[in-house]
Amino acid sequence: MKQDPRNLVLSTERADGRKQIAEAKLLRFKNRTTHRRYVIDMSTPEFTCICPVSGFPDFATLHISFVPKDWCVELKSLKLYINRFRDQGIYHEDVTNKIMDELVDLLDPWEMKVIADFQVRGNIKTVISATHTHKKVGKERLIVRD
Repeated sequence: MKQDPRNLVLSTERADGRKQIAEAKLLRFKNRTTHRRYVIDMSTPEFTCICPVSGFPDFATLHISFVPKDWCVELKSLKLYINRFRDQGIYHEDVTNKIMDELVDLLDPWEMKVIADFQVRGNIKTVISATHTHKKVGKERLIVRD
């Protein structure tokens, strides 16, 4: 009897998620709509990293917005890349800027903004924002305003 491809088949075999995360590399694909500028907004509500001082986990929602120039980020690669930070001791400011720097290096966007909205810890709420504007963007800005 032939299996219907629409039916979910349960199995004990699964992808090795830890290995996929450890080997994650950010990937890009060609922007196919270069005749207009537009904004891509993404958010990851389950971001985690480790406080380098206490060793306790920090939880945040990341908001990433960018105006693509020649490249867009491939979403599965972004998901795996973001998950690499879950066991890494890193300050809020550093992780926000590291994500921004690596995405800018990969994509060379017209504009980009990364906001890391961390949950309250020790009665303090932290929100880190980093912005990037391409040197040739001109006055047509969609994200970063002067």
